[in-house]
Amino acid sequence: MPLMRTPPSARGRPAAPPSLRPPGAILLISCYELGHQPLGIAWTAAFLRRAGFDPAALDLSVEPFDPERVARARLVAVSVPMHTALRLGVRAAAQVREVNPEVHVCFHGLYAALNAAWLLEHGADSAIGGESEAPLVALAESLDAGRPPDVAGVSVRGRLAGPHLARLDFPAPARDLLPPLSKYARIEREGAHGLAGTVEASRGCRHRCLHCPIPPAYGGRFFAVPGEIVLADIRCLVAMGATHITFADPDFLNAPTHALRIVRAMHAEFPSLTFDFTAKIEHVLEHRALFPELASRSALFMVSAVESLSDTVLAQLEKGHTRADVFEALGLLRDAGIALRPSLLAFTPWTTLDDYLEVLEWVGRERLVDHVDPVQYTIRLLVPPGSLLLAREAIRPYLGEFDAAAFGYRWTHPDPRMDLLHREVSAQVAASTDAAEDPLVTFGRVRALARAAAGRRPVATPGAEDAAARRRRVPRLTEPWFC
Repeated sequence: MPLMRTPPSARGRPAAPPSLRPPGAILLISCYELGHQPLGIAWTAAFLRRAGFDPAALDLSVEPFDPERVARARLVAVSVPMHTALRLGVRAAAQVREVNPEVHVCFHGLYAALNAAWLLEHGADSAIGGESEAPLVALAESLDAGRPPDVAGVSVRGRLAGPHLARLDFPAPARDLLPPLSKYARIEREGAHGLAGTVEASRGCRHRCLHCPIPPAYGGRFFAVPGEIVLADIRCLVAMGATHITFADPDFLNAPTHALRIVRAMHAEFPSLTFDFTAKIEHVLEHRALFPELASRSALFMVSAVESLSDTVLAQLEKGHTRADVFEALGLLRDAGIALRPSLLAFTPWTTLDDYLEVLEWVGRERLVDHVDPVQYTIRLLVPPGSLLLAREAIRPYLGEFDAAAFGYRWTHPDPRMDLLHREVSAQVAASTDAAEDPLVTFGRVRALARAAAGRRPVATPGAEDAAARRRRVPRLTEPWFC
């Protein structure tokens, strides 16, 4: 959707633009951050405050669009750390333009880097990727001084800048600008719900999985957030009522010593505080000795991008693990007492119907039904601009045109049954989610669809004899999206 930008000649900009220093002259907008308080604007607000600005914030995932806040703004910065946030952010920016045609609209975050060219062609004034807070502050200072937004690390029309990858001097995130934790996803454990907070101990990733949006922006680099800043943020969240912490790092074990030091300090100060984290399967095997200690310091579960049990698919994605590694990692985590919550890339051009069925059989056999949110059975490979997959010959036979509405390239599966199955499973999971259906029932429905697509008879779902009230559910966050 275009941002409906008014041509400069129709705007009548004053020679000396209003200052960005008064309260609310900078508005930070978040649209979605996986059900968490948005760090994308909490970090940015802290950097801007340190530079003498007084930004306002708006999280459209839990707050209504506020025309009054938009009308006061001279700079609107839209945080787009993920694909869903980008799609919602473009719509939000169009609303911003309707209310305030004069405002400078900047997109920042991971998906701003991938889609900078499109955003600038369709009305955005600037876009920033990578470690975006410092360039955004520089942009605000330039606009405040009445200078053009010709700032290092900032893409503008006629000049695309690469992601900003300099190490930052982090302040603690500005949580006071955000809605309370009660507005966001909660930790569900043994039938009870608690408030959950999210922190970052590192950014970027040293791995280069081909389908991941992080490598095009970070190029195999990652940046540790100083431990004292992370702990200060955790203290703030605990004061806000958090009983559980999510480490939102792309991979918490990119820097295992750093991660363990933070976990030890957190547990020493808050012994009852539980946590979860994300890590690669290969890191489970590489750092297997860490997991008993992580469990002893209240780690409840670990999210990992298992993606597939097909060695062919895993090789095409350059995931860094094999099918056998997944089985071994599951055993190691179980022995340690940490639940594995796998994320799946259920549909790729290389995933066969047998591959899809095998994942379902594995979930049923290993009694992982409550570890896998049903939406994971619907996830289809996204190929955004800048994806490393675009340089690989293996994707080309299946690739179609760029779909601007979806911010990704279309692709078609060589087996028409798989594209049909994707549509059927997506519709079923959406309906089941709307009906708040037991995940075990939804799993059975998905399995039946997959077996029917393969011409196989339906089978009973393992564990179906267990009454929902008696089944012991593993800890989970109430927001089913992982990335």
